[in-house]
Amino acid sequence: MNAGWELKLDREQFLARYWQQKPLLIRRAVPGFTPPISSHELAGLAFEEGVEARIIEHCKGDWILNHGPFRQADYQRENPWTLLVQAVDHYADSVAALRQLVDFIPQWRVDDVMVSYAVDGGSVGPHYDNYDVFLLQGEGKRLWRTGQFCDSASPLLPHAELRILSLFESEQEYLLETGDMLYLPPGLAHWGIAQGECTTFSIGFRAPRINDMVSRFVDTLLGDMDTEQFYHDARLEPVTRAGEIRAHDLQRVQSQIEAALDQAAENTWFGELVTEPRYDLLPDDDDLAEARALLRSDGESVMLSSAAKLAWQQDAEGIVVFANGESRHYSCARLDLVIPLCESGELSAAAVGQAVTDSESLALLDYLLEAGCIYVR
Repeated sequence: MNAGWELKLDREQFLARYWQQKPLLIRRAVPGFTPPISSHELAGLAFEEGVEARIIEHCKGDWILNHGPFRQADYQRENPWTLLVQAVDHYADSVAALRQLVDFIPQWRVDDVMVSYAVDGGSVGPHYDNYDVFLLQGEGKRLWRTGQFCDSASPLLPHAELRILSLFESEQEYLLETGDMLYLPPGLAHWGIAQGECTTFSIGFRAPRINDMVSRFVDTLLGDMDTEQFYHDARLEPVTRAGEIRAHDLQRVQSQIEAALDQAAENTWFGELVTEPRYDLLPDDDDLAEARALLRSDGESVMLSSAAKLAWQQDAEGIVVFANGESRHYSCARLDLVIPLCESGELSAAAVGQAVTDSESLALLDYLLEAGCIYVR
């Protein structure tokens, strides 16, 4: 998966001064960068069923959205248009290698690599995202304008599916050429316009909603909580006004809820949440049986799927391995398999050969196979 690319960036300075704070232009960010997929290959990928692809066309002041799969005729348009293909890293290892440019950010934060192609003047309009993104220029040139910080109260144009800002306050302009990169923090208004035909690689980061995290945490807590615990009010003060819920009654309620939230609960919910895949990755029974047989044969290596979401955390009992939204506990000794998979995306034939002789290591590999995280070759 490693294409030998390296990002020219002071990582510590970037994280301290720019990450989630302000944009950063990085000229010649990837020296010698050659786009890993061409515009023609991208257009062909958008023909396929199951690939999430969109075309946004700007026509007489209106923004028109079309969903794939597409045909060749869909690329014959009179007005400026842009093709966007989501999760191209799931289909092309060479595109997946771009994620290694930002491997100093926790891997569970990475969402996918979207690739866009635009004709001259093509754009998706002024908008903002709720996640961080690195925009790496592939073929051609694209002009990026950045503006104000936005939130859910920012006015949008009326559209059922597109979130295009009705007000864009341009503050900076950046013309990106092949190998240049622009980092954008969440909430920053931006507007990219193709200068001639071009492609852009967008490395996006997932950001779970706070309400989703609260919901998942509470669901976990409720599953572990004693259902025979009840509200209690020892040393109750006598009422003076019939029917009143008093301020100190509410204070008592709040303190009991806070005490319940502080109870020790299973803490795997977060890892399961942030590793949930966007698409179905589970292998069918025949593929799983074949992979299990290969795993036990000599000379086979293991590769991490480009679409896999793999993470781990350490606790008092060992480690928890998260694979595409699932979790299992193992001893710390199994970091000898997990870390290399997270770091390089593969296990050598020698490492696999040794792993299959150990019952826990074999169980871990089998779990990753079932979750659709790895394949054998």
